[in-house]
Amino acid sequence: MKFIHRLGYYLGGFSLGLILLMFFLNGKDASCDYGPNARTVKNISSKPMVYSSTASDFVKENSLDSITMLNLVKYGSVDFSKSKEELDSCKVYHIENSYKDLDMVLKVQNCDSIATLLDVKYL
Repeated sequence: MKFIHRLGYYLGGFSLGLILLMFFLNGKDASCDYGPNARTVKNISSKPMVYSSTASDFVKENSLDSITMLNLVKYGSVDFSKSKEELDSCKVYHIENSYKDLDMVLKVQNCDSIATLLDVKYL
């Protein structure tokens, strides 16, 4: 069999496989969150967010809304060296992000069923 025939069979099977994958995975929330940062942020974002009194005051003073705060957590970078992961019940994560060209630090307590925003501040 000539090379051009083998290439044709390969490309035909490959394209058919892609079409089948697109058909089966269409509409599903399939994601590839394998890194520790992505898994942590996804875990925190999937839970209801509660604000502590200091975080609530910061949000009110700077006219931020809950969607902005959730996006800061969702697209932030977790600094594991400053986080307290060795706690048994609720782990505290140090998340860094920027908003309107200002660097921010968020401290989030991640429990089993709820995530609490403990502190927010500008750097």
